[in-house]
Amino acid sequence: MLTADVRFEGWTAEDWQRFVDLWKPRAPAHRAPVDRTDGAHGGIFVIHDGTRVRKLLHTEKGRLSPKVDWPTPLPTLAEAHHASWAIAGKLGALDEVMERFGARAQRGDDLLTQALSLVGIVREMTAEGSLERWPRRLHNVPTPTSGMLYRALDSVCPSGKAILLGMFKDGALWTAFVARRCGGGFDVIAGPDELRREMGFLSGDFRRDYRHLVDAVETRYAPLALGCFAEVGTFRELSLDGRPGAWSRAVALRDIVVSPIPGAIGLALGFDGARLVYSTVRGLTGRIDALGLLEPALLRARRRLGAAAGSRDVETVLGFDPLAALRALLKR
Repeated sequence: MLTADVRFEGWTAEDWQRFVDLWKPRAPAHRAPVDRTDGAHGGIFVIHDGTRVRKLLHTEKGRLSPKVDWPTPLPTLAEAHHASWAIAGKLGALDEVMERFGARAQRGDDLLTQALSLVGIVREMTAEGSLERWPRRLHNVPTPTSGMLYRALDSVCPSGKAILLGMFKDGALWTAFVARRCGGGFDVIAGPDELRREMGFLSGDFRRDYRHLVDAVETRYAPLALGCFAEVGTFRELSLDGRPGAWSRAVALRDIVVSPIPGAIGLALGFDGARLVYSTVRGLTGRIDALGLLEPALLRARRRLGAAAGSRDVETVLGFDPLAALRALLKR
C-alpha cells in the first residue's frame, strides 16, 4: 500500500516509539494485572521432526536447549520459556512455505498482494498440520484479497486525501500519524514533530486543539478523509473494549473525536450504536417477557439492522469486523 517513492518525515525517535507503544498487546483496563516477577517477552520457534525437537530458538534469548519432550503443547512450552507466542514447524516446513510462495508469485505483484499470499500459505500449512502457532488470535478472521482491501481503503480514504490519528496527553500532542493517499498507495507517512510547531498555542483540551492539528495537516499535506483524536488512555481502553456501542458512545460523549467521518465509518458507528440498543432492549425483555413472546420480534429487528448496514461499510467489504481483529491482536 506504499508507493515506490514513499516519504517518511516528521518523526523523532520518541514520537515513533510512542506510536509503536500505542499498538503493543496489553491487558484490558478492567482486568486486574497479573502478578509476575518475570513477564512473558518475545516468542519461540520450534523445529521438530515429529518425534523430537531439532532446534529451539527464542527471539530475545537466542538458542535454547532442544532437550524437551515432544510433542508438548505450545502454551506449555511458551510458559516454560517466558514467551508470549510460539510457532512450531516440521522439519522442511519453512522451505515448503517459500516453495509455495515462489510458485504463486506473479510479476507485478505489489507488497500487499505478496503479504496476503504468504499469510494464506501459512494458514494452509497450519490447517495441514505442518505449522502450528499459539495464540491463534485471528483464527476466525478470513484472509481478505488485495481487491477487497483496496475497495475498503477507497471507501475510507480516496486518492488525494489523507488520514490522521492524533493522540493527546496532558494538554499536548503526544504523537500523531499522517498517511497521504496517492493513486493506489500512500506516498507520505508523517509524524508529529513538524506539525507541533505549526499548531501554535494549545488550550489543553484536545476537543478544541484537534482543529489546529487538522489545519496543520491540511495545509502541509492534503484534505482529510478521516481523522481520529483522543486522549491516549481513552484510545487504549477503547481498542480493547468489545462491548456493543462502546465506540459510538465514546463518539457521542466526545471522549473520542472522529472528524471528518467517511460514510463507511459513519455507517459502522451508527450500526455499533444500534447493537447497543438491541442488547439493552434484549436484556430488559429477558426480565419482563417470561414467555419469550418478544424474542422473535427482536431477532427480526436485528436482521433489519444488519440489512440496513448495506454493502458500503468496511466490515461488509472485508467480510470481518476490523475492530474485532484489532482487539484480538492488542489483547494480552
